[in-house]
Amino acid sequence: MNRVASASRPPVCRTLDSGVLLACEPLAGRRTCTLLARMLVGVADEPEDQLGVAAIVEQTLSKGTASYDGRALADAFDAIGATWSTLSGRQSTVVSVTCLPEYLPQAVELVAEMLCRPTFPDDAVRVAVQHAIDDLKHMEDDPGELLRRDLHRITLGPLWGRYVGGEIETLQRLTRGDVHAFWQKHYAASRLQVAVAGAVEPEQVREAVGRAFAALPAGDGPAPRAEVEIRPARHHRAKELNQQYIGLALPGVPRGDERDAVEDVLLGVLSGGMSGRLFTEVREKRGLVYWVGAWCEKLRGPGIVNLGASTTPQRCHETLEVLLRELSRAGEDISDDEVARARNGQIARLLTESDLTRARAIILSEDLFFFDQPRGVQWRIERLEAVTTQQVRDYAAELPGRPMCVATVGPAEMTNDEC
Repeated sequence: MNRVASASRPPVCRTLDSGVLLACEPLAGRRTCTLLARMLVGVADEPEDQLGVAAIVEQTLSKGTASYDGRALADAFDAIGATWSTLSGRQSTVVSVTCLPEYLPQAVELVAEMLCRPTFPDDAVRVAVQHAIDDLKHMEDDPGELLRRDLHRITLGPLWGRYVGGEIETLQRLTRGDVHAFWQKHYAASRLQVAVAGAVEPEQVREAVGRAFAALPAGDGPAPRAEVEIRPARHHRAKELNQQYIGLALPGVPRGDERDAVEDVLLGVLSGGMSGRLFTEVREKRGLVYWVGAWCEKLRGPGIVNLGASTTPQRCHETLEVLLRELSRAGEDISDDEVARARNGQIARLLTESDLTRARAIILSEDLFFFDQPRGVQWRIERLEAVTTQQVRDYAAELPGRPMCVATVGPAEMTNDEC
């Protein structure tokens, strides 16, 4: 049975003459539409002496364009009742706009202003750089963020493991010219993906997007996918805290791999709320941790499986042992009920999200990011429905034998033997 409303039409996807990849999903009965413009530019594109420049570009795109200053641009979005935001990640920068469908052409033009004709005012660049430096300084008081930063670095390596927010030393040297040069070199049609969902007509969207982004340079080809070889590694950040933070990372599977849905269900069994194994076994039964969880991270390339916990310094070794034991035990005795609960929970979340126009646009944009074509909600649901208990056990049994990276933050440094 098709669980997604059949009244909606399948997405239309095509590469425009400019090189922009466009996908449009008309949704019946919706009264809004959402556009996500994703530029495939990130940390791997940054010069080594300009770490953080990609994020500074994102933060200053909206501070002035050829036709608007920052205030006028914000007023133009307000004038059409649009909700909008920008976000920079490890491999892309995204501009998101939600508005009434009759104002979509104006929204497309405003997004094109930001991506194609930014001016990067000097004062805006200086403010963005200072905020980035302040964020890095404040991070010293957030051990959870420090843990994730360290774990990314040792897992993904010196290129893909760079911190999105940059480093204080490189940020301090950034100039308006550096920011403009980075945008000029990397913002191109061949790296732009546009996803639109809602009360829209694909042909009208194609015309609006094609016209608005016609001036964007073609570029020198698509963005590279991440290539990462995970090797066993350990990193400790000494910090006087009352808690010890532990993070584990192992190779997972890429998004779209035949075991991708199996991994999602396994993580739901391990960390699916208060019924998850890690919560019940590590926190409730043993009282070892303040927080514990398991999650995956998917790059446009490899996938990573993560486990994490915060505990007392005196019990960090025991906590690590129990985390690894629970990971191993998952390959032996996961039950049909656990798999059904995790699988059904994820299907329910997908169905709930698919009722939201913005969520459908995000799913469409993620499809372009990972696959360069739409796959849709129903494709995801069918893959989850096909997952069996034996598949979850088999996959879980493989994980402990894979290369593992361990990062810790706190007063207790673990030895190599403990990791």
